[in-house]
Amino acid sequence: MSTPQPRPAVAPMPVAPAVAATPARSGPSAPAAPYGGSPVPYESPIPIVRAHLGHALRAEWTKIRSVRSTLWTLGVFVLLVVGIGIVFAVAVGDRMGRDDRVTLFAFPGLLLGTICLLTLGVLVISSEYGTGLIRPTLTAAPRRDRVLAAKFLVFSAISFVAVLVSTGVVATATAAFAPAEADLHWGRPALLASLYVSLLGMFALAMGTMLRHSAGAIAAMLGVYFLPTILPLFLVGIDATKDFGQKMMEYSAPSALSLLLSPDQDGNGLPQLGFLAVVTAAVVGSAFAVLHRRDV
Repeated sequence: MSTPQPRPAVAPMPVAPAVAATPARSGPSAPAAPYGGSPVPYESPIPIVRAHLGHALRAEWTKIRSVRSTLWTLGVFVLLVVGIGIVFAVAVGDRMGRDDRVTLFAFPGLLLGTICLLTLGVLVISSEYGTGLIRPTLTAAPRRDRVLAAKFLVFSAISFVAVLVSTGVVATATAAFAPAEADLHWGRPALLASLYVSLLGMFALAMGTMLRHSAGAIAAMLGVYFLPTILPLFLVGIDATKDFGQKMMEYSAPSALSLLLSPDQDGNGLPQLGFLAVVTAAVVGSAFAVLHRRDV
């Protein structure tokens, strides 16, 4: 019979200390909820500001002045208006009549320079469609009418000031080349011409909004700008379309700008300015409707 051996003593297992229940957190910086209470809602440390049109205007102004195409198109516009205006004044300044105004010297440059502003008007929004920037823009600012209104306001102000300053520089610099009997007052004609070109630019911006393609919208605007000048050359030769061709020529951009800069017995350009304002308002309204209903 064997002698029973004593069993080795078993060390007691360590017992983990009781851990207090961790309160639920609603966010990384949310304060702990009191025991037995509901979590405190998260509050962002960033101040919440209600967006308004001023923020959209500031954003659009920052974008349009930081884009290189804006400086190029405006620089070429000023160069064309001022350069051609001075050359035109030196060449034909002594042939001006008593009823002509010194602002007429800016007319040839404005005819060409307006193409630059039409291009810039299209690029204000069509470039965002080309680069895809329009998606984050409308995500950050869901009010599409506010975004588009900011674009119209900023661009129309820029184009208006550019035309007014360029025309004023031409009228001031070329006054010495005009005969003594010429009218040297340039304020009102320059304001009306600036308004007319700004409306054309807004027309271009609305066209870019609807077409969403830079090349297509610029081509369409060149047709709108030049067709009323070229098409009447064929229409006036046909008896059935002669009156329509003459009326189209009367309301074309060259005829309107020449009358606004130097009124004569054929008119003062105000009917042409009013007609363009009505047409531009209709196109701009269509652009707002299209941007509101269409997906980006």
